[in-house]
Amino acid sequence: MRPIAPRIPQRLLDVVDRLASRRVAIAEINREVGAAAERMGLPRPSYEQVRRLVHEARAIRSGPPTTTADVALDALVGARPLTALYDQLAK
Repeated sequence: MRPIAPRIPQRLLDVVDRLASRRVAIAEINREVGAAAERMGLPRPSYEQVRRLVHEARAIRSGPPTTTADVALDALVGARPLTALYDQLAK
């Protein structure tokens, strides 16, 4: 019987984090994580688990989202063009 939704060990999470830094499709990352899991003698994580972890890793890398106040202040002091404020408000 195969384990259902086992916890992912830290060494496999490290693999996901390293691969998430590349700009490749999540499906490709999922294949590589699955292969790494097999080499480590671990069960393959589900695609959904890998997808969620890749999104989390990429969000952490990109930092907090830029707020409208940040863009407005930058436009006020000349660090960004005024059109950046228009673009931010259009989101």
